[in-house]
Amino acid sequence: MSPSATGPKAATADTTGITVVADRPDRAVYAAGGLVWRIVDDKVRILLIHRTKYRDVTLPKGKVDPGEMLAETAVREIFEETGIRVVLGVPVGVSRYTMANRKQKVVHYWATEATDDAVRDSQFVPNREIAAIEWVSLKKARTRLSYPVDVEILDAFDKLVQDGALRTFPLIVLRHAKAVSRGVWRGSDASRPLTPRGHAQSKAIVGPLRAFGVQKIVSSDAVRCVQTVTPLAEAIGRKIARTDLISQDAWEEGLSDPRTVIGKRVRSGKPAVLCSHGPVLPDILREIALATGTMHGSYLGSASALDVGAFSVVHLSATNPGSGIISIETHLPKI
Repeated sequence: MSPSATGPKAATADTTGITVVADRPDRAVYAAGGLVWRIVDDKVRILLIHRTKYRDVTLPKGKVDPGEMLAETAVREIFEETGIRVVLGVPVGVSRYTMANRKQKVVHYWATEATDDAVRDSQFVPNREIAAIEWVSLKKARTRLSYPVDVEILDAFDKLVQDGALRTFPLIVLRHAKAVSRGVWRGSDASRPLTPRGHAQSKAIVGPLRAFGVQKIVSSDAVRCVQTVTPLAEAIGRKIARTDLISQDAWEEGLSDPRTVIGKRVRSGKPAVLCSHGPVLPDILREIALATGTMHGSYLGSASALDVGAFSVVHLSATNPGSGIISIETHLPKI
């Protein structure tokens, strides 16, 4: 847990629906957290934390640890400050403010549901950093929060509630990690393996992908794609569903069929990652938009123009996937 030296001053919050997550930190101090919610007696309740040292009321958050990506930071910090284990939902904003040392602090927030089991399993006790946690209504949260920037994050979450988009599931579109160059590889293109950097990237994305609760792994049958998701499969104890329907070979031959793959994943309503190739990604994003009745736009191109090892998280309504894409966030590789 890493509370800031002072509260936010001259703070701003970006609560747009399309987010690029800055996993390549600059000189700013990066942090992540969440707006944790649950349903009690058919009403939404928000989790607030009372910090011991600063005597303020805010949302759980903390600074990125070395080697972490922001999504895994958010999950870890929420657990450390509240004792509640969560998976991430829709992003609800990014706050920026200047700290006492004149450095800028950038905090990414996600909406995240606390299940009844997770709340029961929490072993939170007041400590030197967190004096108390409490569940309150949205209306009461607005009066309790100490900083206007937190209220802006709350307002973005409230819009999700009003739009009926509270419960969502992610489809994560992942470009394979760095592979051996096509120009120097003597075997077939599909057999090209990852480079040492690629293997490092495949391990680095395990934490952030787990933060979104991935339950299904679908991969092009090319070696570089399978190797990219192998560490994730081992970490969550799931098999990799290999398919040539989203392979580059099939795409180059005009035989790819991302529509079949996406249709099945949208119907399932379960968090999934789909690992494919740069040329195929635009078709995958386009099919997600078509399958959910979402208007096409330049945001689809941005979400599919991924570096190796990068991924875009497409959030869909769990109760009505046909209502369109709720939000897209793109995570850049750190390695």
